[in-house]
Amino acid sequence: MAKNRSRRLRKKLHIAEFQELGFSVKWRFPEGTTVETIDESLDKFIDGVIEPNKLAFDGSGYLQWEGLICLQDIGHCTDEHRAQVKKWLEDHKMEDVEVSDLFDIWWD
Repeated sequence: MAKNRSRRLRKKLHIAEFQELGFSVKWRFPEGTTVETIDESLDKFIDGVIEPNKLAFDGSGYLQWEGLICLQDIGHCTDEHRAQVKKWLEDHKMEDVEVSDLFDIWWD
């Protein structure tokens, strides 16, 4: 049975036109990587692939990192975004790079 929800409620629930798709990402820096190199690499990651594609990244780690990537605005990440992030990390010598399938970041 379909529910007829108001625009305000759809926005609050992050459904229909307000659904947000994102993906998770994991990688590892090579053993022995310095803190300075990690900081520089993360800055380059943000400047090189996150910001230019209007993505947002929330993650943490030291040598092993994992996090969530979504759009800066309401919307859907694409398989192209996933591929760009994975390629950037692999091209910059990150190890064990994993990028998940797209999922609803509010309800999955």
